[in-house]
Amino acid sequence: MGRTRRRRTVVSAALAAVAAVIVTAAPPEGAGAATRTATTPPDETAAAKGHGAKEPRPPRLPRDFSGKGKWVVRDLGITVPFRWRGRNGDSQMIAGGPQYPIWFTNLIYRGDLYTLTYKWPNLRDHTCSKIPGLGLSELNGFLKRSRFVGREILQRNPRRHVNHWRAGVVLPKLPPGKFLRLPLALGDIYVDQRDRGRFWQVLQFGVQNLYDPELDEWAMMDTFDRKPGKVTLPRECADATNVGTASGGSRR
Repeated sequence: MGRTRRRRTVVSAALAAVAAVIVTAAPPEGAGAATRTATTPPDETAAAKGHGAKEPRPPRLPRDFSGKGKWVVRDLGITVPFRWRGRNGDSQMIAGGPQYPIWFTNLIYRGDLYTLTYKWPNLRDHTCSKIPGLGLSELNGFLKRSRFVGREILQRNPRRHVNHWRAGVVLPKLPPGKFLRLPLALGDIYVDQRDRGRFWQVLQFGVQNLYDPELDEWAMMDTFDRKPGKVTLPRECADATNVGTASGGSRR
């Protein structure tokens, strides 16, 4: 595997929680007006700034957690149930199910990343892909390098006071100036202002979203608790040995 391809798979894996490059992306239609992330009413500006001017610590996915919400593919007009769970450093995302138009799972399991897409429009490849050596510590190392955007309020019910972060990689690595650059994959991550390990919303965009025509997908959490959840490696992934851009790339 070439260096560029290897780096692409590493970035795709790290964007678990978590990745996207569209700065002006509109909120997903499936969630309605209540999801307008950047709209902070004037009387709540102080609340959004809330916890002082000092930059907060970057997001960090905990070892144990359990949450549920929605997975939104806006350009396809698809919104499906979404579960995100962690136990002892392993974690698993599950979007949709057999009765929905999309259905996939991403796992960090015993230090490796797995991706398996069961259903997606026009998809006929349903193999499980394994990328070794990409676990929780690698993911959190990537999130540690994310950039702080600001303190905001997610206009949902209930309203969430969040810290907005931007994470991603642009290739090739070149100094400032007039150079051709490729935005490989980036993400907008919204974590609770009082708990950097509580993820409320993630917009991810890039090569890890190759199945989607507009290359962007949303994870929107309704709950996110520090209780361990169930993490199960699918039977199809038990013997996975291929390394590469898994089934359209990891949606982490």
